[in-house]
Amino acid sequence: MADSIRIAAWNVNSLKVRLPHVLKWLQDQEKAMKPIDALCLQELKLTDDKYPHKELEEAGYISIAAGQKTYNGVAILSKTEMQDIQKGIPGFDDEQKRAIAATINGIRIIDLYVVNGQSVGSEKYDYKMRWLEAVQDWVENEMSKYSKLIVLGDFNIAPDDRDVHDASVW
Repeated sequence: MADSIRIAAWNVNSLKVRLPHVLKWLQDQEKAMKPIDALCLQELKLTDDKYPHKELEEAGYISIAAGQKTYNGVAILSKTEMQDIQKGIPGFDDEQKRAIAATINGIRIIDLYVVNGQSVGSEKYDYKMRWLEAVQDWVENEMSKYSKLIVLGDFNIAPDDRDVHDASVW
């Protein structure tokens, strides 16, 4: 087991568009002698059959993804083999692709693209709260199984005015 690994998260807002940037950034990290062991991506905006496995493998990364057309999608890229792969939140029936997990070098990684709940009281807000409750249950369960666990991604949570660019707009 590794004592430490370098993990990063990036909301790519379309992997098809940002793939050259992702590949260059990973290459730049290698050149700087700070290679990324695992990269978690959110908002892929592409289906699994369009996912660029080949390009990422050529860059030295194994990857898993859960994607969907136009919206959402998450992926984990790793320099080494991944185990215990989980796509979606166990026991939570959801067609949106917003959660993925894998174990890398003994470290459990959960990558989340948290729901944008829009406004309090809206249907999307209610869905976000149910989704977050399911995530909490899942993470608690994972904590009982894995001594090393990291949860990262794009959280879309802004409890304070300082958490958004323009509070009057949001």
